Amino acid sequence: MTAVPEPDPRAAPDSLKPLVEGALGLDPAWFGARMDPAGQAPGAHRAAVLMLFADSAHGPDVLLTERASTLRSHAGQVAFPGGRVDPTDTGPVHAALREAEEETGLDPGGVVPLVVLPDLFIPPTGYLVTPVLAHWADPAPVRAIDPAEVARVIRVPVTDLADPANRISVRGPRGYTGPAFRASGLLIWGFTAGLLSALLHRSGWERPWDATRIEDLDEAWAAARAHHRDRDELRGERVTDPVDVSDEVGR
Repeated sequence: MTAVPEPDPRAAPDSLKPLVEGALGLDPAWFGARMDPAGQAPGAHRAAVLMLFADSAHGPDVLLTERASTLRSHAGQVAFPGGRVDPTDTGPVHAALREAEEETGLDPGGVVPLVVLPDLFIPPTGYLVTPVLAHWADPAPVRAIDPAEVARVIRVPVTDLADPANRISVRGPRGYTGPAFRASGLLIWGFTAGLLSALLHRSGWERPWDATRIEDLDEAWAAARAHHRDRDELRGERVTDPVDVSDEVGR
């Protein structure tokens, strides 16, 4: 990887300026005490994720991955590209770009880092995660590099995420309730949905939606997978059985 550029909010195109303005100054406490790193145990593992937005004919979209259904942790979940910060990484931006390249074949040279968001604590894993907001200035083809880790790589339009018809809240078996999205035949929930929900709200892109429309996580997940299966069968694509993710609601 070439030299990693420093994040520069001024480099945002006009289309993403509301997003950058919303991300600046975001307080971890907005997500609730369970994700605020203040007071959490020291020595937590560090990770970084890449929140990569690009311009398209239909407005901004965001790059997401669907994790393989065979993984032991977070199987089948939708996530931002990213992973653990390695000792050789120069910081969270480097780690997020490196992981995205390893997972999707992303060319880091086409990415302009904009803002490094505050660390967020992920209770089920004990990780401190640093989200990196970036502009995909020069989009190039991406794909799932290792199907054993990533099943799909998807660009999801922001208009789909902001559509109130695609927004629900999901409740896990332990009672935790959080925002979720239905988009591209997927259920986006947990840590990823929380970040997307925060950015939509703070950028002014959020449209009024019914947060009291609550579904059990397992049922919402099964419905999303059934929709995905039906779509793939119509296309003649191989179908993967759904997995039980009830123990991963806090991600």
